[in-house]
Amino acid sequence: MHKIVSFGKVILAGAGCGDPELITVKAARYLQEADLVITDRLVSKAILDTYVAPNTPIIYVGKQCKQKGSTPQEDINQLLVDYAADYKLIVRLKGGDTAFFSNILDELHTLNNAGIRYEIIPGITAASGASSYAGIPLTARGYATSVRFLTSYNDKVLDENYWRGLAQTPDTLVFYMSSNTLDQLVDQLRAYGISNDNKIAVVSQATTHFQQVQIGSFDGYENELKGKIFISPSLVIIGKVVTLHESFNWYNNIKTDEYYFKPVEDLVQNVLPKQAIC
Repeated sequence: MHKIVSFGKVILAGAGCGDPELITVKAARYLQEADLVITDRLVSKAILDTYVAPNTPIIYVGKQCKQKGSTPQEDINQLLVDYAADYKLIVRLKGGDTAFFSNILDELHTLNNAGIRYEIIPGITAASGASSYAGIPLTARGYATSVRFLTSYNDKVLDENYWRGLAQTPDTLVFYMSSNTLDQLVDQLRAYGISNDNKIAVVSQATTHFQQVQIGSFDGYENELKGKIFISPSLVIIGKVVTLHESFNWYNNIKTDEYYFKPVEDLVQNVLPKQAIC
């Protein structure tokens, strides 16, 4: 006879973007109730220390630009199925929000195909956290009426008309995972005529006490930001609203080049029976 597998439930939850107090009440409650936590790298250690019960196992499945120790998405998908057969309540904890530029679709397909129940709990995404803690309201009246969320890890992905539209739009542009390609991003926007009224903000390690905000302009980019290396995670904000940072920068952080989030290869992993692929 075939063994009938009874699956537990998976909670896909956003942890917020750094400051541990930005986690939602609902996500914190599920962490307290969890039998197992599977977490990304970009989750504050304080959240895990505060809300996860002492004897609850934690599996780290962080990603960091394919660096050593990063967990392939296919392995994460399989972990969800394997452990849902053994645990009643699993929290799959993601940095920021659950769906903003994350691989939640792969995990949803996996859970659906296996017949595993789930909930999706939103979190404060990096754009909201970085802009708020940098004093840059993304749609401030008189500056911008809309905001676009994008990535620019490869400038060949977007066609000529799209780049022209980005350069000419009055919208605020927020680029995730694009600080390493900032030079190419700026070159493309300048090539298609972006106005010098727009400014550039790079917010590193947003909402943490290591947050840094670096401001530049399009006409002075070479002397201000070109060639700089920004600590991950970093978010790029472009638009007229960036000029508001000087007036409304309220957050007092520590000026440092330290890392708030540990590199993925430094994370300590609990050893569980099925964890060989982590």
